[in-house]
Amino acid sequence: MTKRIGILTSGGDAQGMNAAVRSVIRTALDKGAEVYAIYEGYQGLVDDGEYIRKMTWDSAGGILQLGGTIIGSARCEAFRTREGRRTAAKNLIKAGIDGLIVIGGDGSLTGANVFRQEWPSLISELADAGEINAEDIKAYPNFSIVGLVGSIDNDFSGTDMTIGTDSALHRITEAVDAITSTAASHQRTFVVKVMGRNCGYLALMGALATGADWVLIPEAPPDVENWEDVLAERLHAGRKAGRRDSIVVIAEGARDRNGNYIGSSDVTRVLEEKLHEEVRVTVLGHVQRGGRPSAFDRTLGTLMGYEAVNTILTANPNDEPVVIGIRNNHMTRIPLMESVKKTLAVADAVAAKDFERAMSLRSSSFKDAFKTFKTMVRALPHPVEPTQKRFRIAVLNAGAPAPGMNTAGRAAIRLGLDAGHIMLGVHNGFEGLIDGEVESMDWMSVSGWASRGGSMLGTTRRVPKGRDLYSIARVIEDHHIDALLMIGGWTAYEAAFSMLSNRANFPSFNIPMICLPASINNNLPGSEFSIGADTALNSIVDAVDKIKQSAVATRRCFVVEVMGHYCGYLALMGGMATGAERVYLHEEGVKLRDLQTDVGKLLNGFQSGKRLGLIIRNEYANPVYNTEFMCSLFEEEGRDVFDVRPAILGHLQQGGDPSPFDRIQATRLARLCLEHLLEQCDQHSDASSFIGMQNGQIKFHDLRDFDRMIDAEHQRPKEQWWLELKNIADLLAKSGPKVH
Repeated sequence: MTKRIGILTSGGDAQGMNAAVRSVIRTALDKGAEVYAIYEGYQGLVDDGEYIRKMTWDSAGGILQLGGTIIGSARCEAFRTREGRRTAAKNLIKAGIDGLIVIGGDGSLTGANVFRQEWPSLISELADAGEINAEDIKAYPNFSIVGLVGSIDNDFSGTDMTIGTDSALHRITEAVDAITSTAASHQRTFVVKVMGRNCGYLALMGALATGADWVLIPEAPPDVENWEDVLAERLHAGRKAGRRDSIVVIAEGARDRNGNYIGSSDVTRVLEEKLHEEVRVTVLGHVQRGGRPSAFDRTLGTLMGYEAVNTILTANPNDEPVVIGIRNNHMTRIPLMESVKKTLAVADAVAAKDFERAMSLRSSSFKDAFKTFKTMVRALPHPVEPTQKRFRIAVLNAGAPAPGMNTAGRAAIRLGLDAGHIMLGVHNGFEGLIDGEVESMDWMSVSGWASRGGSMLGTTRRVPKGRDLYSIARVIEDHHIDALLMIGGWTAYEAAFSMLSNRANFPSFNIPMICLPASINNNLPGSEFSIGADTALNSIVDAVDKIKQSAVATRRCFVVEVMGHYCGYLALMGGMATGAERVYLHEEGVKLRDLQTDVGKLLNGFQSGKRLGLIIRNEYANPVYNTEFMCSLFEEEGRDVFDVRPAILGHLQQGGDPSPFDRIQATRLARLCLEHLLEQCDQHSDASSFIGMQNGQIKFHDLRDFDRMIDAEHQRPKEQWWLELKNIADLLAKSGPKVH
């Protein structure tokens, strides 16, 4: 019997839900199952009729970039009752559905688990009432449930991120960035209230990403009784130090240490009374839920939907229900109720004023971010202890500019200054280091850097060679540099490796050095993500969304060329996030027969009524079959059916302010790099490293291993984790399911 799967979205909507719905529909159909969308959530399950609809391959077309949920969501009081759940069971049996994928928050998933537990008794009652027959009881003895967490709050235990969180952070950072500029113009204080229920993730990460001056979150209220005085004093000190604006971010569940609720009006009143100035309030509200999903949420929803189908198709009748989560950059299956209990435990701890336990239940990255934020918001660094050993740490950018470089530089410099050390900024990359363009940085030198794209220190692609190395050695000696932090791409790594290899000739190179990965190409060894790649990916997605609107209106195929050099990360992930039907990568190569096959598919598609063709090509996919060649070929073959246009996105991908993901990761990596360098200095070690995120863990790699981990000819790592996603991208981009 063909497996029939139902899918519904429930509770508050979250950006990326449509990506998950699309993925579930197409993956299930490709694997030979039937899919029924249940419109309006559990309400549709109870109401039946037109609310339960069979899906086709094309039902999932054109929805990837849409916000909200196209199958609707509603609060359903009827499903909270046993009678309502019995009606839902009858409607599912009537439709022949024996498994359900639920996308929602903890309440929606708890309801699904109750339904599954009651299933045997519900169908028994239906049989006693004559509403189903003996064959139905035999055919549907059990019911399978798989959950996906769709929630902007990121408050679900067991998964690093929930669908919608990244997009909500985009809305918050965009709003606070805009508010900051007007606040600075008038030297004004703003209070910004964000969502999150009992979880302070959005408030904390939003504040960290935007360089806000204070944050109030449920898990860690101010640890003093007179928090109002402390807040006012801190903001006043910031103004005296030179800040022209003050931004306070407050989570909707914020409270003081006695458990009393703190609202935006409370903060406004306190600041107006104590600072004697007008304070403006912005409550972001549902704007955080709305709009197009970010590239991350599209990919997350896609991968979770794919994994959910695989899980439900292989489930045994007595398996406990699971939730699909992401842990350490891999899809994982989590016991549903175990995760729900841990999620509710945080709210219980907050309600009980056990804030230490509430924080302990959050992830280590959450706790580290809060600790970092408390340092970053200081008006000035801690005074230097007279007996302290002070190290001179130089920070430089190298290679092409990557959004997030400034964020990383700001974090390293401020954290270093607060620890009592001397932080040096090197202007214009290795050219500046060669020429001695080294400046002592103070606390306000990096003010406003958190949200700025480009490179405030300046950067160049120059890799020092020959006499350059002698000049660098002299500058290191003249400025008494004890350690070097290089934020950049391939140029930074090559230059650092060159300095390491020439230590025998230049003793001054015997200092700790570390490379922090910052490159939109995401082509650096030892790290799954480079700072800047997420921002570039979102720039690609924004551009392609606009291109798709144009193409649909005119029966047109676009060939979009994206950056990446010989690394196809941006092309593949951009293709997955935009629904491109074909992606060309250098890693796979391009053959003439591939182009012939793709021309045939385009012709068949347009002749069958499609109005859009979207091809994404890595800039170095093939030197002969370039973008111009492909456009000419497709134009010639599709002359009477469709036309073709190229779109070379170019340096658009390098520009713009960094995304929340890049800002948060840049801050985290910069802190860890600085701590690592200081540890090496303390130990009189000259160990040189490069840092990276692998399997969700931060790792330090010995710089001596650099040449063994790379494909030097193509300037990319020998192992690239994202290539394993190619099969999923290909499946979802097909024109129809596999024939079984």
